[in-house]
Amino acid sequence: MKANNIVTDSITMGDVARAAGVAPVTVSRYLNDPELVSERSKQKVSAAIKALNYVPSAAARTLASKRSRMIGSIMPSLDSSLFGRAIEVFQNHISTSGYNLILASHNYNPEKEREHILQMISHGVDALLLIGNARDESIYQLLNAKKIPYVLTWTIDSKQAHPCVGFDNHNAASSIANYLMDLGHTKFAMISGFVKNNDRAYDRLQGVRHALAQRGLSLDDDNVIERQFGVDAGRDAFRLLMSRQQKPTAIICGSEPFAYGAIFESKTMGIDIPNDVSITGFDDMWLASNITPRLTTVRTPQQQIGMLAAKYLIAKLNGENVLVPNPLDIEIVVRESCAPPR
Repeated sequence: MKANNIVTDSITMGDVARAAGVAPVTVSRYLNDPELVSERSKQKVSAAIKALNYVPSAAARTLASKRSRMIGSIMPSLDSSLFGRAIEVFQNHISTSGYNLILASHNYNPEKEREHILQMISHGVDALLLIGNARDESIYQLLNAKKIPYVLTWTIDSKQAHPCVGFDNHNAASSIANYLMDLGHTKFAMISGFVKNNDRAYDRLQGVRHALAQRGLSLDDDNVIERQFGVDAGRDAFRLLMSRQQKPTAIICGSEPFAYGAIFESKTMGIDIPNDVSITGFDDMWLASNITPRLTTVRTPQQQIGMLAAKYLIAKLNGENVLVPNPLDIEIVVRESCAPPR
């Protein structure tokens, strides 16, 4: 199909329909409810839109379908590949149903997150993907009043008050602590994100404390270092812990960049991992299997979270009665950064 000489701004839906050899209503459905259009007609309309350089009016589409075809996602941070895996899968899936992604980050600031949510609502997003469960209940009340579907990810809700797609952070952290205790460790420290306004960091810390308590051990407050997430913070916390007279033999990192920083700093300090101290991570990001020593860590279902969250929201937007999945599984990936204590 060859492009004609019609000025792009003047091209109408009718022009696209004639070029594609379909009815105008088919073009409208393609733009607003693509799941109602056959694959053959989709290909025809898509080719015509491309040939004519047709750009549909977002305002007109919203008016016609009563939807913006936009789904908002508000991340704690964009300065990491952690959420990138999940959000890429999420975006790919919603796009096949005709939705676009609007992305923002709040840098672990609850007021900033609230501001982003209000802005997205005012711009007419059809649904929202959020991270974690630590926010004011009034936000959920507003979303429910506006009938905007939402899903919380990377977490579970034991009270089942909100739809969640995630895993049990408490149990995941308990599992890595139990693995280290099985190796014989009794002297523990933890490098954690700030637990205030972060239910994932809080649950991971409590999971470690619970696992140790089950075996008659404890995690002293002095051995819990809370930092802003990042490699440099991991270096700083590791240096602090390993400069003390009473050194831990195992350091559990609540976020993987902390573990990378700890390993980098160990080389500067001349400390042998794992013979002097064992290090664990959390999430199994790409560097975990490429750093030296390779990192023992908790593998979280990042891509599965993105896919299931997208399926849940699309189903809700289609008016389907859909259940959220059960808590997803994690896996302890054993590599070379851990060994029995000397």
